[in-house]
Amino acid sequence: MTQSEVRDALSKYEVIPSKKLGQNFLCDQNVAQWIVDQLEIQPEDTVVEVGPGTGALTEFVVPLAKRVILLEYDARLAERLQTIFADTEHVTVHQVDAVRFDIRDLLPTGPIKFLGNLPYSSGGAILRNFLQRPSLVTRAVVMLQKEFIDRIVAKPRTKDYGILSLRMQAEWDSRPIKTVPPEAFYPRPQIDSTVMVVEPTATEWPVYDHRLFDELIRRGFAQRRKMLRKAMPEHLEWSTVCETTEISETCRAEELDLETWIHLTRLYDDHPLKDVAQNPDELFDVVDAEDNVLRTDKRAVVHAENLLHRAVHILVFNKRNEVFLQKRSKLKDKHPGVWDSSAAGHLDAGEDYESAVHRELQEELGIAEAPLKFIAKLPPSEQTGWEHIGLYLAAHMGSVRYPCSEVECGLWLTQEQIDAWVEKRPEEFASGFLECWKVFRTQS
Repeated sequence: MTQSEVRDALSKYEVIPSKKLGQNFLCDQNVAQWIVDQLEIQPEDTVVEVGPGTGALTEFVVPLAKRVILLEYDARLAERLQTIFADTEHVTVHQVDAVRFDIRDLLPTGPIKFLGNLPYSSGGAILRNFLQRPSLVTRAVVMLQKEFIDRIVAKPRTKDYGILSLRMQAEWDSRPIKTVPPEAFYPRPQIDSTVMVVEPTATEWPVYDHRLFDELIRRGFAQRRKMLRKAMPEHLEWSTVCETTEISETCRAEELDLETWIHLTRLYDDHPLKDVAQNPDELFDVVDAEDNVLRTDKRAVVHAENLLHRAVHILVFNKRNEVFLQKRSKLKDKHPGVWDSSAAGHLDAGEDYESAVHRELQEELGIAEAPLKFIAKLPPSEQTGWEHIGLYLAAHMGSVRYPCSEVECGLWLTQEQIDAWVEKRPEEFASGFLECWKVFRTQS
């Protein structure tokens, strides 16, 4: 859109650009086309655009993508977009604050590409909502104030380096690719903007506890001029930490690169299972079709030979009646990297089902006590991994803490959100969970 077209559109809907909302509308068509080109839209892609405003970027996106989801905060501009695209079936317009948009509703859609001329006032919060684990974004092209993007890509020992730098660099590869001057916008902002491409990081970091990582960097940068040793947890001797990581005892947070912060996180993680995804020498009861014990054998043998054995699955509910699902670690020998029940695991040799439930809740979620309800017994099949499964429900009102070696991340979801996700993308779930969910939903 040209500047005159932008002015006319705003005037028609009686929109006065708000400085508080960071409303600076792109009015350079060549820049708009170039930005959309960087998203590399393919015919099967779903594109989420935040802050479409008068549609400067949108007009180039709509002909290319299979589905376009527009999130516009300003009610008047959202109404205009809804009118324009009323007969365009693959375009959906939401009048919503993108900071509070429920990204869980996009899970049935699958991977998305993300686009936005983001408002200066809330751009960071919008990025956090869409890029935090587990993110659906496979590629993003965003435009923000240059100073903010400088902080994202900052290096150690610079004034811009801090919590934002480490949070983003741990998960994403970010590349500033173009500076856009104030004259490309109406009204003109006071500063330059930068266009940045963001993709999931290609670096294979060792498995680490992401929540502990975030806690440590927040501690470290709370008073960035002070020595780091004064901010770190006290359960490890600082001298031992420094010797192990080869850092100075007088170092400050801003001096440490991302790799060192991840190393520190692994050192400070005191979870007993932080390095143990599974033990191939664990002993399981081998059982028959009626669940009678025949003998015991090692985990590796039981799985390799598809012997019948025992397991439990637990669906944990919170006070909002949401269910916690976990994404299995990529270190798991079965179903790595897919979504599963709140907690699940095998019965040890000689263990009963309910004892296994309590143990798995403690080991996988840090839940010491929880009211339980038995739901059903599932027979062994290829879908259950040849396991007799005891399915239980548990109630838990607090937080959960899981070992990073077993669980990559987790989500609280409504039953309807899970239903929609399972229906559209069953391949993203462990087959045993799908069987358990089917049984649960028939009885709920």
